[in-house]
Amino acid sequence: MLEPFAKPFYITQPLLPDIDEFNEMLKVIWASKQLSNNGNMVKQLERNLSDFLNADYLSVFSNGTVALQLACKVLRLSGEVITTPFTFAATAHSLVWNNIKPVFCDIEEDSYNINPDLIEPLITENTTAIMPVHVFGNPCKVEIIQQIADKYGLKVLYDAAHAFGVKVDGKPISDFGDISMFSFHATKIYHTIEGGALTFKDPHFKERADSLRNFGIRSLENVMEPGTNGKLNEIQAAVGILLLKQVEEEIKARQEITNLYRQILNDIPGITTSKDMDAISHNYSYFVIKVNKDEYGHSRDELFDKLMEYNIIARKYFYPLCSNFPCYMNLPSSSKLTLPIANKVADMVLSLPLHGRMQKNDVEKICAIIKAIHED
Repeated sequence: MLEPFAKPFYITQPLLPDIDEFNEMLKVIWASKQLSNNGNMVKQLERNLSDFLNADYLSVFSNGTVALQLACKVLRLSGEVITTPFTFAATAHSLVWNNIKPVFCDIEEDSYNINPDLIEPLITENTTAIMPVHVFGNPCKVEIIQQIADKYGLKVLYDAAHAFGVKVDGKPISDFGDISMFSFHATKIYHTIEGGALTFKDPHFKERADSLRNFGIRSLENVMEPGTNGKLNEIQAAVGILLLKQVEEEIKARQEITNLYRQILNDIPGITTSKDMDAISHNYSYFVIKVNKDEYGHSRDELFDKLMEYNIIARKYFYPLCSNFPCYMNLPSSSKLTLPIANKVADMVLSLPLHGRMQKNDVEKICAIIKAIHED
């Protein structure tokens, strides 16, 4: 009989900088006597991230949610924005905080991303933008989405929270759309403990975003508009500078773990694993399976509960759908009749533990437990 893990095996484990290197960075910060307000560490981080992501212009923020809220302001969005229900709550919330009505569009079953074939019927005279999400780091069909946006004169704001470092046909993911938002929360593949970034092609967008994250202040005596406090501090920026040197190794380690998961789990009836997409440089930010109850013998929820008994802390990403939250369920676009694939997928998906410090025997044990639960 398989024994549970001795300690909770969580969905992820944060990448950490070398403590001695971090202490040296802290000495520099202490000597500067500046802890916030766009100090040297933040400026250096923005330069380093711009180079890493091949972004023309980039600004960092206190977190990804604030970054997304301010991106809506930068693009002057209003009315309605078409987005996906299969995402983290912050995507839809950022719209409502800007007095924008989210309009939910169904998703593709394989990629989990917004289905571009279903976008056009949702466009009205009140639509100002499309906000797709690169779910689990899988790029959306960016060319088709841009064609639709150009046809109707819409902005495209990508929630790229999961897509740090991803490329499409060799092009960085930030090349697409008007603005892309990246999340640097500690659970992400790359982080600044808490944080986020926006990438732009237009320098005026960066100028306005930098102003908005600092209360709308352009100079000591010039406050242009109501902003907020969305600044990243120097200590978190230092973490980001150091971790940027480790992220490529982290991606490589996650790829190896992902391939091992796929190799073992593909032999278990009712378990479907994700596949790499053609011409995409993935970052392996999540490892997601779909559970077919008829073939596996247990539902996704039953598997989730049984894994907990073995101290394996998986996550039902993304359940419930945003469209099924009480605050959104009465929207016309939230009807289950118009979102059949999203509702189906939300009842089947399960994210398994994945991070670069996992060992081969950790993966093998998790897979053996999933197989044993099936055979029970």
